[in-house]
Amino acid sequence: MNFLLKTSRRIDALSERLGDLLIWLVLASAAVSAINATMRKLFDISSNAFLEVQWYLFAALFLLGAGYTLLRQGHVKIDVILGRFSKRTQILVECFGIVFFLLPFVYAVITEIWPILSNAFVTKEMSESPGGLMRWPVYALVPLGFGLLGLQGLSELIKRVGFLKGLCPDPTQAVRAKSAEEELAEEIRKHQVAPEVVQEVDGAIGMAGGKAGEEARK
Repeated sequence: MNFLLKTSRRIDALSERLGDLLIWLVLASAAVSAINATMRKLFDISSNAFLEVQWYLFAALFLLGAGYTLLRQGHVKIDVILGRFSKRTQILVECFGIVFFLLPFVYAVITEIWPILSNAFVTKEMSESPGGLMRWPVYALVPLGFGLLGLQGLSELIKRVGFLKGLCPDPTQAVRAKSAEEELAEEIRKHQVAPEVVQEVDGAIGMAGGKAGEEARK
């Protein structure tokens, strides 16, 4: 069990590191969108490639970040009924869900997408839009993302079994995480990006916080 818990910690570290890297895709997507809009407005130049790059970046953020979200307990849970039971029962139900729902679902998705990915790679399938991109790289994100999700699912299963044996803390307690915008701002400061960029990101975070506050008051 100790070996499994060490393996779980390594998987968690991988997911955590990947999550730190993926937040840069938010900035990249925003930059591509800004460049595309500027070129279209000022020079009347546009390309479907710009739009599809944004699509690729969003797909990468969503798919590759699924395991990180599971690590942070960020997926939606409806526990109106389950919350009435003891913690042990809740953990047992989650173990059942991981073994009989999450992991089989991951396997099914990878099995279904693999022939599509292989065919797109062999035939060099292109987007149907004029000036579009090759399709296989974005198809490849599906098995990669679900593979990472399955790997994190195994880690969560190990931690839950460890908790039932009294070997580790409650893995269902969500870690208080910063928002994606706050993490991105921290990473920008670490890498000494231009002050104007930091100011823009801080402004966006402030606006997001203000809107959240207004919604809460409503």
